Amino acid sequence: MDNESLLRLVELLHKDKDIDKDIVFQGIEAALESATRKHLKTSEPIAINIDRETGDIVAMQGEQEIDLSDLGRITAQTAKQVIIQKIKEAERDVIYNDYADRKGTIVSGMVQRFEGPTIIINLGKTEGYLPKSEQISNEFHRPGERVRCIVGEVKKAGHRVKILLSRTHSNFVRQLFELEVPEIPEKIVEIKGLVREAGYRTKIAVFSEDPNVDCVGACVGVRGTRIKNIVDELNGEKIDIIRWDEEQEVFIPNTLKPAEVTGILLSPENQVATVVVPNDQLSLAIGKRGQNVRLASKLAGWDIDIITEVELEREREREESGGTVEEDVDGTVSSEDGAGSEVEETSLAEDTGSEVEEASLTEDAGSEEVEK
Repeated sequence: MDNESLLRLVELLHKDKDIDKDIVFQGIEAALESATRKHLKTSEPIAINIDRETGDIVAMQGEQEIDLSDLGRITAQTAKQVIIQKIKEAERDVIYNDYADRKGTIVSGMVQRFEGPTIIINLGKTEGYLPKSEQISNEFHRPGERVRCIVGEVKKAGHRVKILLSRTHSNFVRQLFELEVPEIPEKIVEIKGLVREAGYRTKIAVFSEDPNVDCVGACVGVRGTRIKNIVDELNGEKIDIIRWDEEQEVFIPNTLKPAEVTGILLSPENQVATVVVPNDQLSLAIGKRGQNVRLASKLAGWDIDIITEVELEREREREESGGTVEEDVDGTVSSEDGAGSEVEETSLAEDTGSEVEEASLTEDAGSEEVEK
């Protein structure tokens, strides 16, 4: 290969594979060095240097220059194989460094094929893997369909780079909000917390220090356009946008939205919040299979107990009466403080007293008749 062809090859690899020119030159030098040592059958160090501007190759063994044209066809083929291997390694490192820096960000690709339940997505220069565990349960994809995912784990596997993608990670929703709501990357609106059960529901707490900015309205957008784009991307997943507040008495009721809260009692020592809701709001506050209260608890960082207004009123009545009165099956009234037994004993005493009094009256009447 002449010098001009060598430089043209390096330039082509640089543009096509995005590999630094110096890395390509180093790979060629290492390949020629290995081939030359095998050809000469020597263990002495051999130095190969390629001029980056002219492409001239100089090979030295100690102080003696070596003519590389004498190496032969087999040695040249060996050098070619080593060069190809070095280029593949350099290409792998470029892809690895690129996607390692993009970890946690959204990438877009095309569904290429299926390997069992795993979806292989063409990302352009490489492929990404979307395993079943990282797919939204109620979604179905077709070959050729464009999808967006978040970059999860990036690792080297031989001469390839394995990129694991996800659509279920909570950061996927966070990244979607950053793309759709420009106030978030501009730091006007801040995401204070986000919890998610992929495919079902997401709760996101937002806050703005600017009093002129409605943080919830900014995320919803004009006529709901911003939130609609995110919901469409998530295939209809419900999203609750919650206004963050540093006061837990305000924030915890907000986390239970869309349910209404009429009262709250906090126990800071064990991080438990007892929330009172109207009777018709109980099922809404709990959510399907406890989903709403479970996500609210994760977002607030408190254990949340929900009671209705009727249950609260009953509890107050019990406290005021000083004990809980329960009626047995046979109709007898019993009490936790033993008041029932005292009532029963008193009635027995009264009955006994009346019987004694009647007996004495009878005896008096009998004595009067004898005297007559």
